[in-house]
Amino acid sequence: MKLMRLGPVGAERPAVLTADGRGYDASSVTTEFDGHFLSTGGVDRLRSALAAGQLPQLALEGQRVGAPVPRPGKVVCIGLNYRDHARETGAAIPPRPVVFLKDPGTVVGPHDDVLIPRNSQKTDWEVELAVVIGARARYLDSPARSAEHIAGYTISNDVSEREFQFDLSGQWDLGKSCETFNPLGPYLVTPDELPDPQALELRLSVDGKERQRSSTQQMIFDVPYLVWYLSQYLVLEPGDVINTGTPAGVALGLPDQPYLRPGQRVELAIDGLGSQCQTLVQA
Repeated sequence: MKLMRLGPVGAERPAVLTADGRGYDASSVTTEFDGHFLSTGGVDRLRSALAAGQLPQLALEGQRVGAPVPRPGKVVCIGLNYRDHARETGAAIPPRPVVFLKDPGTVVGPHDDVLIPRNSQKTDWEVELAVVIGARARYLDSPARSAEHIAGYTISNDVSEREFQFDLSGQWDLGKSCETFNPLGPYLVTPDELPDPQALELRLSVDGKERQRSSTQQMIFDVPYLVWYLSQYLVLEPGDVINTGTPAGVALGLPDQPYLRPGQRVELAIDGLGSQCQTLVQA
């Protein structure tokens, strides 16, 4: 299933997108795609209601798309998780996942504007596969148990300000947590529709010029390992989001370092997960 949230900011309605491109109002089953819904059989209830014809059809055209998970409890990010990205930044291949947290308030819709922070000179893009947790994960026995705790997958743009991240503070969170710095969506795809998260092509372009193209096959640490690994240190709660890292092609690693400027458009896509498009606006 593909779970979406449609409508103005703060007034989104939950919806289901079917394989034939039709939208259905899910508000009779749940008011929100939150951790409680994901961890209490909400997806199964929604699937049954859809199959029984209990969900009214919903017009999709002209509607704003919100983030499929409105306000994660936490956004856990993995740095340097693609070999080519580590090389382009001059970093060694990490022996263990590089972990940092991003302010959950950065999450916005997949087509919402992204604000370039005041005094920013180095706002950067990062297309990433995002994993949404569906059941509490704490001290999992092995990566083989991870699938039981995953609600689905979506696209994340892990927007970053490199001067804030490296030059001014040396603290990654400050360069990652500016407002609007995590467009998410357009929908949450359940695992039955995406059986192999390690066989997905990722793409990103800026003003129509391709900057990133890679595959999740190139991850250093795959999705099951990351969920297991994080559960050894953090309690992953339903609705939490894991940004699994970005491949080569970010502005930081390009020779001319073409950081983002107001008016530019960033487009992202991942196989099976749809696409995003954002316009850059000065804060």
